[in-house]
Amino acid sequence: MLLLLVLLPAAAWLSFPWFAQSLLDRTLEGKPFRVEVSGVGHPGISGIGLRSLKVVFTTPPDNCSNGATSYTLSVANATLSWDLKNRKNEKSKEFFPKFLDTTFTLKADSLTLLPDPQQFSFSDRNPRITFNMEIASNNGLIPSSIKPLSALYSIDDATVTREKLRLENVNYNIKLSAAEQWQQPEDTLYVAKLFSDGKPSPVGNFRALFGSKRDPLKPCTLLLRNCSVELLQWKATSNRIEYDLKSKQTRLSLNLAEIPLSELPGFNRGDNKKPIVTGRVSGSIPIEFQDSTLLVRNALVSASKGSSIIFYTKENKPFCSLDMGNDNGNGAVLKNLNATITLKSRNKELSALALSDLSATLLGGTITSTPFNFDSPGSRSSDMLFTLNLSNIKALDRIRLHGDFRGSLKGSVSGTIPVTIRNNCIAIRNAHLQSPGGGTITIAPPSKQQSTSERMFVPAKADADYSFSEPDLLFNRSFDGNTTISFKLKSLKRKTSSGELQLLSPTGKLSLGHNRNNPNLVSFSDFSAGLFGGTIAVDRADYDMATKETETTVNVNNIPLQTLLDLQGTKKIYATGTVKGSLPVKMHDQLFEIMKGGMNAEQSGQIIYATTPEERAAANQGLRTTYEALSNFLYVHLVSSISMTPDGNSIITIQLKGTNPDFQGGRPIEMNLNVEQNLLDLMRTLSISTNVEEIISEKALQMQKK
Repeated sequence: MLLLLVLLPAAAWLSFPWFAQSLLDRTLEGKPFRVEVSGVGHPGISGIGLRSLKVVFTTPPDNCSNGATSYTLSVANATLSWDLKNRKNEKSKEFFPKFLDTTFTLKADSLTLLPDPQQFSFSDRNPRITFNMEIASNNGLIPSSIKPLSALYSIDDATVTREKLRLENVNYNIKLSAAEQWQQPEDTLYVAKLFSDGKPSPVGNFRALFGSKRDPLKPCTLLLRNCSVELLQWKATSNRIEYDLKSKQTRLSLNLAEIPLSELPGFNRGDNKKPIVTGRVSGSIPIEFQDSTLLVRNALVSASKGSSIIFYTKENKPFCSLDMGNDNGNGAVLKNLNATITLKSRNKELSALALSDLSATLLGGTITSTPFNFDSPGSRSSDMLFTLNLSNIKALDRIRLHGDFRGSLKGSVSGTIPVTIRNNCIAIRNAHLQSPGGGTITIAPPSKQQSTSERMFVPAKADADYSFSEPDLLFNRSFDGNTTISFKLKSLKRKTSSGELQLLSPTGKLSLGHNRNNPNLVSFSDFSAGLFGGTIAVDRADYDMATKETETTVNVNNIPLQTLLDLQGTKKIYATGTVKGSLPVKMHDQLFEIMKGGMNAEQSGQIIYATTPEERAAANQGLRTTYEALSNFLYVHLVSSISMTPDGNSIITIQLKGTNPDFQGGRPIEMNLNVEQNLLDLMRTLSISTNVEEIISEKALQMQKK
């Protein structure tokens, strides 16, 4: 008997690996879960080794789910240790107590959790799970019942995978107890990184408070509170994220606070380059997600005071900017942003995003887009085609000019922009933009210091004001960067200290990036405009932005002869008829020259040179004859030529043929005139009175201030 008492425990110890599974099956019979073990070692006083442990359990369907879900939890190379304690205050005369409070601790090399049907997979390395149980026994060593009391699992550096999405470094503390009806209290859920198709995404460091207790008014809703996430190193928050188990719908409002514009993709030029954007943006984006469809409803994006997009010259100097904020620091760039984004899959993998119903209030106007698909990276994608529709976008009011440029623009912009995206390259075809507004742009190079007397006769400034109205643009851009802009304006006026020139209904086309051998070349073609009641046209001009040079021919038609005479400052010559001609022009910097241009009369006309009797009496015989011939000259032939050097010196020749019915019986008259003058000095002379008036006004203001 003594030997038997010694051998029985030894036999039980030696045979435990073989009957461990049977013991578990018997103990868990009728329970809603199943435990399978393999590679069971010989138990020690406080633990046992396992090569693998698999637990299969099923959550039954309820009012919030349509069907049951089975879960399989597997661990590898595990160690199960225990600590047996007799229940306190229990008095038993038996050798083995009837009730034991047992703490089990499971350690393993890995743990995985898979649902069926498979929606995700969960894996954890070196997990540690502690659970307390009440073990009841009626006949010694064999337990008659096992009652779970609590469980503790600190998830650290786990991974969750769903199709091509992978969450890494997941942390969460699971604390369950029978006393709390196995409800998980709120604890911080943390996800460090999100990967898409094996590549890191710009989303990371997600934090939220999550627990399994539900609102009685929303029994099917899981709630995450005080959520935050980093998007491209910016912090976004959401007060709550709701997930409806019944409808499979997620609702949240994403809040973006003080995001530097310079850190947005495409705007960061590096530490050694000037920023192309300044300021910060904030926003609130309400989102609903259900059945692979993401809805954005009434989102808002605002810019702080001083937020702007900056454009630079080739010399890396700012010349233009677009203000995104306003003076009170609460500029709503986008309001009422709505969009529908559908996730499309092929073979259970994300293949494309479909965007539709895009609309928003942009800078006081509206913007909409036609639907389009965005294929996932690595797929054999076709072109992405969509058209942006703009209506009354108040963009001109927000344009600011810098450096040698200044001005004031007003008006809204409307139109359509058809866009094609292929392999991260953008093409635009027949984009049409127009505005009922306009404004004035001043090109103001640095002025020279001058005395008051010098300013009366020689303007100190070389400013040029360009005023335009009602622009209408047709824009095209190819994938390789070739850009053409066809433009039409109601009017274009150029005003300098030397005079004023106004063009009516100018139209033309600009081409950029079309010459690969010379990317600085800008082509100006098909230009025409109304000038002095006639027209002016340029077939083509190629302007080199590096050398600031161009050569072209300016064609004029139907220009009133009287207007040309008025420009010369003449007071006694009156003429009828119109002229046409061609003026070959060569331009360098701000200087230009005319090379052997010519203008001819388009039809016959009349020239009257009005002189006083005193002038005729004082003139010599030859000049007196000229006065008389031109007193009522009816010309049938008028041909002129003009040449001008860059310094303004010009030679104008005029050949006239016609008659004067009041002179020598109306006999035929031929006249040849040569005029040599400096046209630039002439234009300055015509503006002297204006300069004097400005100086007198300045002096008067100074006296008033004193």
